[in-house]
Amino acid sequence: MLTHLSHANVYVLDQDSAKAFYTEKLGFRVADDISMGDAFEGAGAGFRWLTVSPPDQPDLKLILSDYRMGNDEGTAATLRDLVAKGTFGAGVLATDDCQKAYEELSARGVEFVQEPTERPYGIEAVLRDDSGNWFSLTQAREG
Repeated sequence: MLTHLSHANVYVLDQDSAKAFYTEKLGFRVADDISMGDAFEGAGAGFRWLTVSPPDQPDLKLILSDYRMGNDEGTAATLRDLVAKGTFGAGVLATDDCQKAYEELSARGVEFVQEPTERPYGIEAVLRDDSGNWFSLTQAREG
């Protein structure tokens, strides 16, 4: 039977830049950074398996995938444009104090497209990674 979600994919425009963003700005830890070479058909030369994990959730890995991986040139170009445009919401990052997290992340240079705002489910801010993907930063309502 299924036990849990272990990996989730996030397309990025530049893996080195994404690695720096997720580790230096969000405080994630690198879980895997492996050059796979030409081992995977259609992945392109130098395929890189790069994953990061939230500091207190090492069993969840975000795959920071190069948008070109496994895609033809036309699809890769479309995907690049969609990522850069901020089309994709990559998930929800939970916090105990949205305002404090917002202030700390802003000080580290994280771009927010929405400041902390009261919502029916709690307090939410919305940030973008360095590729354009957005995440909800959410403090759940108590009770």
